[in-house]
Amino acid sequence: MNTKTTKSPYWQGMAAGAPFVLVIVPFSVLFGVVATEAGLSVFETMVMTTLVIAGAAQFTAVQLLSEGAPTLIVLATALAVNLRMAMYSASLTPHLGAAPVRHKALIAWLMVDQAYACASLAYERNPGWSVAQKASFYFGTVSLIVPLWCAFTFVGAVLGEAIPPEFALDFAVPITFLAMMGPMLRTRAHMAAAVVAITVSLVLAFLPYSIGVLVGGLAGMIAGAEVERQMARRGMVI
Repeated sequence: MNTKTTKSPYWQGMAAGAPFVLVIVPFSVLFGVVATEAGLSVFETMVMTTLVIAGAAQFTAVQLLSEGAPTLIVLATALAVNLRMAMYSASLTPHLGAAPVRHKALIAWLMVDQAYACASLAYERNPGWSVAQKASFYFGTVSLIVPLWCAFTFVGAVLGEAIPPEFALDFAVPITFLAMMGPMLRTRAHMAAAVVAITVSLVLAFLPYSIGVLVGGLAGMIAGAEVERQMARRGMVI
């Protein structure tokens, strides 16, 4: 059976992204609840979630808005949280850079951590895939994730106030991030960046408007870059 078709990678992508549904559903319900509790209407919540499609940045922005943070701080923090998307894009450019503009625009809009993680691994395993096959795989990974993210955000926004506090849906946030980020810490630079960012963020947790997260992220990036520089200087494998 020939598996080298543009359709086959799509279904492979959907299968790769399917396990993330288990965390996307509670995560999106939680965002709907948090957003409405922070004062956003159902309409505003849905506009935000469909346009942004960035769970971490959305949670950060809503949290800061509920704390009355200045708009500039909200935007800067959300952008900092989503800065990794720029690195994702740079990483995927060798694989998808030759795709039609409309496909690249759609890929950029649908960029999520899970899709990037699945796609980057699949591209490494299938170096012979064409650009169309790679794009097809990517769209497969988000075919379940994004619609369910939007649908269950709506559920959370509508029913949020009716969910009993003992359900403790906030467990989905740390679990999701641990599941996403843990496998990606594959080098010393990655681990150094994570340790430094977490440490600095915790030490500066007393700062208002979560500014400590911004400083921690910057410190983590500097630490990771420095570790890579030192390893390269010593001729070590990065």
